[in-house]
Amino acid sequence: MSHPATAARHPRPRRLALLAATLLLAACTGTASHTTAPQVTGPLCAALPTGTDPGNPTFLAGQPVDEALRWIPTLTTFEAALRASGVLADLPAGTALTVLAPTDDAFAATFSEDNWDDLMTHHTDQLRTLLKAHLSTGAHPIDDLATAGSTTTLDGATITVTRTGTTTRLADRADTVCADYQATNARIHIINAVLGPLPVTADGTDHRAH
Repeated sequence: MSHPATAARHPRPRRLALLAATLLLAACTGTASHTTAPQVTGPLCAALPTGTDPGNPTFLAGQPVDEALRWIPTLTTFEAALRASGVLADLPAGTALTVLAPTDDAFAATFSEDNWDDLMTHHTDQLRTLLKAHLSTGAHPIDDLATAGSTTTLDGATITVTRTGTTTRLADRADTVCADYQATNARIHIINAVLGPLPVTADGTDHRAH
């Protein structure tokens, strides 16, 4: 007995249209990107790179923290000390960090030139402890630190964090002068004084080259 040929089945036009719309929506959702330029705040920010200048906040947001620090012109002393000490290299890969970075002027006001050179070349343990006083785990915006009221640094000290008008005060000793730089897995807050337990040795007569 012969059987009539079975017609090939095709999706209905409406079903094809719905499928195409679904795929298009999924593609758009998966590839859409909404990024906001990092907003830095503080009285020093206007003197630092902005817009499309090398070292601007948007550019630094895509850099590892050690590279980002190299682009901020007022942090040459701090960046050189971190590099020489190897503190960052000792941290587990992927560690999120908050960096409280003293300016070059802050270091010059704290250490004599001879004292600083001695720390950099002969007292690595003291240098590492000093630098750990400026690092804490977790990439925390400055507002989050102020809301928490304190943060514990890698040297084991807990320091107070309080909002003071347009800046934030740390350990009743330093103020943020340009906060909330972003780097890969890190936040960098520039501060105007050196933290940690080492004594002040600067006498106002040294002029360290940066």
